[in-house]
Amino acid sequence: MEPLTWTGALGPVLNPIFTWAGIAFVIAVALQIVASFVFRPAPVGAVMSGGVTNGPKEYADMLAKYLFFALIVLVVIYLAAGLFMPFGKAGIIGAVSARLAPVWIALFVTFVLSFVYKRRLGLYGKLFDSTIGMIGFGLVMFWVYMAVFAGVFDLISTHDPLTQVAGMKNKLPGTPVRGADPETCGHACWYLLGGDNLARDVFSRMVHGSWIVVQIAPLATLFAFMVGITLGLPAGYFGGKLDTFLSFLANLILAFPVILLFYLLVTPEIVATGIPNYMATVLFIFPLVFVGVLLNSRFYTRPRLRTPLLSAVLLVMGWLYLSLISAPGTKIHVLPGSLDLFNIPGGILVVFVSVVFVNSPTVFRIVRGLALDIQTRDYVAAAQTRGEGPWYIMLWEILPNARGPLIVDFCLRIGYTTILLGTLGFFGLGLPPESPDWGTTINDGRRLLALYPHPALVPAFSLLSLVLGLNLLADGLREESLRD
Repeated sequence: MEPLTWTGALGPVLNPIFTWAGIAFVIAVALQIVASFVFRPAPVGAVMSGGVTNGPKEYADMLAKYLFFALIVLVVIYLAAGLFMPFGKAGIIGAVSARLAPVWIALFVTFVLSFVYKRRLGLYGKLFDSTIGMIGFGLVMFWVYMAVFAGVFDLISTHDPLTQVAGMKNKLPGTPVRGADPETCGHACWYLLGGDNLARDVFSRMVHGSWIVVQIAPLATLFAFMVGITLGLPAGYFGGKLDTFLSFLANLILAFPVILLFYLLVTPEIVATGIPNYMATVLFIFPLVFVGVLLNSRFYTRPRLRTPLLSAVLLVMGWLYLSLISAPGTKIHVLPGSLDLFNIPGGILVVFVSVVFVNSPTVFRIVRGLALDIQTRDYVAAAQTRGEGPWYIMLWEILPNARGPLIVDFCLRIGYTTILLGTLGFFGLGLPPESPDWGTTINDGRRLLALYPHPALVPAFSLLSLVLGLNLLADGLREESLRD
């Protein structure tokens, strides 16, 4: 079997076009920057000499825009060719695109349905009126769908992320696996993005690494928001000594160096004391408290509905809570094996608890500031006049009107958490050394970066694209929330 090239049979035709279009785009952007300093924008509705309504700056903007769209079309052709051409004919890019076919289908369906029903979907639907928001949403959902199809259904990876294949150590992208039969192994006959220093498939490790990130980052951020909201609302609403005490604790945690905190939490001596498990016991109870208070305050005047609803919800959430904190062989083992729904591996638990612990004080300060501001509004005074209780006002008057900034911060904080997970993996904290998470993979590949850059660059670009998508998504949400 022959090694695959990046673009295969498409290269002789499309590569020169892509190269010249890229050079022209760079020149157009440079002209655009120069024109923005030299020429003033043409006045709106003004007619210049010769009946032309555009000046030099507008022409430079138009040229850069069309060249950018031309590059996007060429990239789409590279990717689409892999879905329709025989395997290998479209090169490595086409082969990777073919493996990602479930992701492309899911993205297409998501965007079509979102455009059709966007006027009925509230802030989410308005997101599709923002180009930046759509790009960010597309990048984020690309990795979410990849994680789901890889981690749950195992439809994307070509090899096991931990399996070592003899003779494939540090092999370049597109290298065929030694002794493989192309008639039986299909895409698994090649290491599409090369091999790492332990002869594992870089493509498969990247794909499974996305599942680890998607599992931890959003959930850890959600738990941090539950903690921050549950403590930040009463601190801002009641003020006084409660506010002073909680603000002091938040500032105390924020003053502690984050990396040093992680180093302490993952040391065997600290883990043996059960401190991470005790921290999980405290932090994981906040969603239970939040949901309980939320339902109780909403249906307080309807006890026939409140009591059974609250009992059922707290029973289910209490069972989930005990399953989360209970683990055999640890300091906290409160459920027998038959009732324990799942066990979080020790390394992931430490990382999860650490991320929640670090992010909660920042969320607390944001929620507290919003509560201090919103409690002075007229609708809050009207609720107080009606005789509503403090928790009803906090959760059903203040919190809904703070959703815009909180949604934006939630997206940004997932990005920060993703970077933090990458940092922890890079330093070898928490997760096992063989874990395919992106931080660990970057750390493994950096040692031979000058000779074999692909094992480190692939997860690095993956991390970069996900965080970029989250930031763009947050910008789009911020833009649309300001229009409300």
